[in-house]
Amino acid sequence: MHATTLALVGATGGAGTTRTAVELATAGARGGRDVAVIDAAYATQGLSEYVHGRIGTDLTTLLTDEAGASLSAATYPIALGGRSGGGGDEAGSLPGRADVIPARAPFERVARAKTSEAARRLERRIDEAATAYDAVVVDASPVASNEAVAAVTAADGVVAVRPATPHGSDALQRLHGRIADVGASVDATVAVSRGIGAEADADGASADADVTLPETDPRVTAAPVTATGDGDYSRTVADAYARLFDTTLEVDFSEEGLIERMRT
Repeated sequence: MHATTLALVGATGGAGTTRTAVELATAGARGGRDVAVIDAAYATQGLSEYVHGRIGTDLTTLLTDEAGASLSAATYPIALGGRSGGGGDEAGSLPGRADVIPARAPFERVARAKTSEAARRLERRIDEAATAYDAVVVDASPVASNEAVAAVTAADGVVAVRPATPHGSDALQRLHGRIADVGASVDATVAVSRGIGAEADADGASADADVTLPETDPRVTAAPVTATGDGDYSRTVADAYARLFDTTLEVDFSEEGLIERMRT
């Protein structure tokens, strides 16, 4: 699959879609690419958690009150240290750019951003981002809203994100049907391994996944791990970026990380 824009769609709530989108963008930037993540999950507004400082203009503003403004007005660098990480370390220290266009708005504006007219504007914003970045990731909720439909129909490819559990596998089948209903299809699947105490899949829940991300610290403050990490998680995300965008990605991992991985 050769794509410039990918819609990441959660098969369930809490599947890890937003975290995966941020980690993919950071992996791309670590490999010298300019990557944007667009927040089409207005209900959770999760991407705002990856921005240091105050968010002024957000994506919903561009779709409603300031439709004529440039996309850059609502663009913010990913905070490499996480929301409560130290020093305001931002994506500018990476070889490439990792930016987010977050949604952070009151209910009234979110409601206006969910109309069919606003969804058409979202499609145009996705196209606008594709002209300014090497790759665009759209963080979308399960397909049950105008903005989610816009995301999966406007993007070059659709990636389903699900927990690596039996429940996640069942939800994936339902998601396939929903996406087919709007004239699109799932091009790839990412299974996200859960933390300690999560439901295990004795039969191998990743059997229907193109990429399985290993467990990592789920706290927002730990993300993005791929900015500097050398472990299995960072390596898998970098490989996922290359596979999902059908490209090569040159990321240097330290030999120490490789040795540690071999020891385990």
